[in-house]
Amino acid sequence: MFDFAWSELAVIGVVALLVIGPKDLPKAIKSVGDFVRKARSMASEFRTHVDDMVKDAELDKVRDQINEIRNFDIKGAIEKEIDKDGTIRSAFDDPFKDRAQPLTPAEPTSYTPIDLPPPEEPVPVTAAELAPPDDGLPAFIPPSIANPPPMPDFLPPATSRPPLVGA
Repeated sequence: MFDFAWSELAVIGVVALLVIGPKDLPKAIKSVGDFVRKARSMASEFRTHVDDMVKDAELDKVRDQINEIRNFDIKGAIEKEIDKDGTIRSAFDDPFKDRAQPLTPAEPTSYTPIDLPPPEEPVPVTAAELAPPDDGLPAFIPPSIANPPPMPDFLPPATSRPPLVGA
C-alpha cells in the first residue's frame, strides 16, 4: 500500500526513538499497529457493504458499463470515423519502405547548354601594390590606429581625457 524503503523505515524508527523515548516506544508501536489493523478492518467492511448494495440493486450492468467507459479507446474510435478506408494513415507511411531494389538515377533525355558570357580578364596587380608599407606595421592595421596622437603627460583635474581615435 505505502511504498517505504528500509532506509526510510530506519529513519522513522530513529526519529521515533529520539522523540518518544526507549521506554514508551513499544507502547507507541503497539498503538500504531492497533490503529492500522482497525483502519484495514473498517475499509474491508465498507468494501463488502458496498459490494452487497451493488448486488442488491442489480448494478452489475452499471459496473460493466463503467468498466467499458474506462477501457474505451477514443483514439481508435476517432480514427475509424475519420479515416474509414485508411487513406489518411497511408499518406504518412514511408514510400520507400516496401521497395526491395535500390533506385537508379534516370539518364538525362536531352541536354541544353546555357549560354554564359565569356569570363572577364583579370586586372594585373604590381608587386609595389602588394608590398607592405615601410613603417614596419602589418598592412591590415589602418594608420589612424597604428599611429595615434600622443597623450599629454599631465591632465588637470577639471578636464577630461580626449576621446580615442576610432572609438
